[in-house]
Amino acid sequence: MSSKDNAAIGQLLSLLESRYAIRVLWALKDGHAQTFRLLQDSVGLITPNTLNTRIKELRSASLMDHGKDDKGTVGYFVTPLGADLLKRMGDLSAFSSKWASSQSKKAA
Repeated sequence: MSSKDNAAIGQLLSLLESRYAIRVLWALKDGHAQTFRLLQDSVGLITPNTLNTRIKELRSASLMDHGKDDKGTVGYFVTPLGADLLKRMGDLSAFSSKWASSQSKKAA
């Protein structure tokens, strides 16, 4: 892996490590636009200020935007770049089930 690749991965991880960043994107994974309030409810326990900050960062990174989605619904939605990231993270669901199962066995 080149140093350029490492730098790009570092930048992406830095963005996604921000509190609630992945949750905000994950809440939009179904492709439907959401209003600010609905997005806040979908993420859960996020303050309006934190949500505003994450939205600004994720919009600046071209991972989400605001306006009308492909279906004409007005709200926040993932961009094609954001959808690509979420698609690549899709295996996270299957992995998390395996991981949770291993953790419960470990605790027992």
